[in-house]
Amino acid sequence: MKWHRKIALAGALMALSGCAGQTPLAGSGAAPPPATAFVLSPGDKIKVATYGEEKLTGDFEVSPAGTIAFPLIGEVKAAGLQTEELSKAIEAKLGDGYLLEPQVSVQVANFRPVYILGEVNKPGEYPYTQGLTIRGAVAKADGFTYRANEKRVFLKRAGEAGEQEYPMSADFAVLPGDTIRFGERYF
Repeated sequence: MKWHRKIALAGALMALSGCAGQTPLAGSGAAPPPATAFVLSPGDKIKVATYGEEKLTGDFEVSPAGTIAFPLIGEVKAAGLQTEELSKAIEAKLGDGYLLEPQVSVQVANFRPVYILGEVNKPGEYPYTQGLTIRGAVAKADGFTYRANEKRVFLKRAGEAGEQEYPMSADFAVLPGDTIRFGERYF
């Protein structure tokens, strides 16, 4: 009787291994987009602290042009940079004739909001929280309406041209500035 189980197990493993390596096409139930490292974009609010310099410490918002207006050094490019990269850029500019060995830290105070649209009970703009997933977005919007297609979700990442369709079974990370839309089912 034991050899029957071994044969059944081997057959199941062979069947599953045939599915490995197949990549679904984008827009047709594709794999969820990767949650890339967070980069600053217009609308993000950051807190910059310069060690030992209270006048060079404060809250800043990334402008629509992608910069922050920093005391002494003027406009500093922030969009597209991670917080560590921005702190190094500010340190470099401050060290160029303003301060001796400046030490700067940058933290995100408020992320860009996420937009939850479509067949949810309370569509709208919601504050981003770290670790937010698609299912968490549904919960923020008080769940699905009775007309919602609970099998598909449409996602548009900030800065991308259009939205992509993904299966709801692929629960993945939401990033600041994302637009999430839940469609209507037809039957």
